[in-house]
Amino acid sequence: MTEEQVILVDEQDRAIGAMEKVAAHENGGVRHRAFSVFIFDAQGRWLLQKRADGKYHFPGLWTNACCSHPRPGEATAAAAHRRLGEELGMDCPLTERFQFEYRAVSDAVGLTEHEIDHVFTGVFDGDLNPNPDEVGEVRWVTPTDLQHDLQANPAAFTPWFKLAVPRVRAGG
Repeated sequence: MTEEQVILVDEQDRAIGAMEKVAAHENGGVRHRAFSVFIFDAQGRWLLQKRADGKYHFPGLWTNACCSHPRPGEATAAAAHRRLGEELGMDCPLTERFQFEYRAVSDAVGLTEHEIDHVFTGVFDGDLNPNPDEVGEVRWVTPTDLQHDLQANPAAFTPWFKLAVPRVRAGG
């Protein structure tokens, strides 16, 4: 099995190299490209996943439908579709809404995210088949319930999710 690589990027999200995924998150993190996919159903509910307890960083936290990194030579949108299948056993049309840069430390494991995160949205009304190696739980929540959960339990959610939610809610 080959090691998983991420795409290193400059401040303008231009590719400048590649690095092994875990190494890119060590020692304060190296800026790299990532994506986050937000899925809604026809009723406007948000699909949330609880990251599996075995994830290498931010395990056990609630977040958007899926998130990951494109591989060198892989288009970000193609990677988003790939990971929907790998994590949730589904796919749907996606639209890229915006991107943002952030840095967040996972105190539990000592790794740092330093990413330019491309945010995609899509609508899906079908069956999910979550991969237990990736996903601990899934749930659909109304925007109101999500807002209450974020206010009452902010530590239960991933840092990138909390940063992206206001812009996703506003239409990106």
